[in-house]
Amino acid sequence: MKKSIPWIIKYRPKRVEDVVNQEKAKELLIPWIKKWLSGNPPEKKGALLWGPPGVGKTSLVEAICNEYNLEKIELNASDFRRKKDIERIALVAATKRPLPPKKGRIVLLDEVDGLSPRGDEGAISAILELLEKARNPIIMTANDPWGQHLRPIRERVLMVEFKRIPKTKALPYLMKICESEGIYCEKQALAYIWEKNKGDLRACINDMQAIAEAYGKITLDLAKALVVERDRTLTPWEMLQHLFYAKYFWQAKKAVTSTDLDYDTLFLWIAENVPKQYGDDPEDLWRAMEALSRADVYYGRIKRRMNWSLLPYYFEMLGPGVALAKEKYHKRARWSYPEKITLLAKTKEQRRIREELATLLSLTQHVSKSYAKAEIIPLLKFIAQHNPQYFARLALGLRLTDEMIKFLAGKEYRTVIRIKEKLLKEMEEEAKIRAAREAKEYLERKALEVVEEEKVEKWEEKKEEKAEKVEKREKKERKREERRGGLTLLDFLNKKK
Repeated sequence: MKKSIPWIIKYRPKRVEDVVNQEKAKELLIPWIKKWLSGNPPEKKGALLWGPPGVGKTSLVEAICNEYNLEKIELNASDFRRKKDIERIALVAATKRPLPPKKGRIVLLDEVDGLSPRGDEGAISAILELLEKARNPIIMTANDPWGQHLRPIRERVLMVEFKRIPKTKALPYLMKICESEGIYCEKQALAYIWEKNKGDLRACINDMQAIAEAYGKITLDLAKALVVERDRTLTPWEMLQHLFYAKYFWQAKKAVTSTDLDYDTLFLWIAENVPKQYGDDPEDLWRAMEALSRADVYYGRIKRRMNWSLLPYYFEMLGPGVALAKEKYHKRARWSYPEKITLLAKTKEQRRIREELATLLSLTQHVSKSYAKAEIIPLLKFIAQHNPQYFARLALGLRLTDEMIKFLAGKEYRTVIRIKEKLLKEMEEEAKIRAAREAKEYLERKALEVVEEEKVEKWEEKKEEKAEKVEKREKKERKREERRGGLTLLDFLNKKK
């Protein structure tokens, strides 16, 4: 059998209705697109399509472009890791109109969760700027959009979830492809391929094409021989799904060990959602919380004693302990992002200011940072809120920044800033007066020095004149004596005797 174009391209949906099993996503995204097309852009200029790989995120965007005659400008995460890349390509595409006959343009940023939280910070800020200036719809895709570095983006876009395609919907679609290709295909083989790929439709189609091109048919024996299970990292939401509906010990443990969440964050996700999932049965909830408590104890010992041999017990309490705490089936609850992480994100700026303030106080007051946080900062807060006048003077003396003043003064912030500015003006005026006075004193001192120098010069001149007169007189005296015979007065007197 000759190789043809990839089936994932050949059978990519051409219309929105061809996208399999994503009706809720369509209900959110299509009205949003129509607002752009009507010339009345929505408040949120971006949309983030998120969900497992191979469920139709990119396919739906391409179907929309095809059906509504829109131009698609697509960038992968590797294309926009730097701010200048986005400004050079995406920003231009998002702010310019396409050429006819296209009715509009969609800018697609694929795999935004592939951006590094440290190395690609410029890209995140550039995407936020892009969302502000966009005159065309911005659509992003992600497998896991819940990283903290993506939080600013999540807050500014329409979040559209894509769910994993169930077997009942996927198998007829895969069978239809086989029929279109004229390939003999066993239904059990397709089911096996779907299970090994964990519902990734794109991976299923790739495996089907590989088998069909090599053997001209797709059978269960060939599928078992050629298709290998793909290890896949679970998103937090998938982890909760697998955990709460696990029937066996190994399923629950695999759920908590198949995610890339760190140990603290994993605990927070489960602790946040256990009451929501088991809240309708106090007994189930009590047993699940007891397991969480034991997991917390184990993890505390691991951190304090660095005894990592306890880690398996932590996972067993966190996974099977929680999953097998239920005695009856619970309907899926409305799970949520951990509140603690949300609060930490909201207070991140406050904690940074507090840390900088403690550092400043430790240096200026010669105390430890912990003492500054425990003793000095609360005292400064009390002073700021009860005596803004005095606190403004302290702020000047300690050289506190405006954000430090706002952190300490709270509602009295504007009052303190106003007093501080007034004090600064007074200090500037005093400084000017003092500078003028010092300048005057300096000039007077210099004038006195000049007068003294002139007096010294006159005295030295008089001294020199006097010395010259004495010298002249002595010369005259010597000449007179020479005329008398060279005898001095003393010689003359001696001769008389």
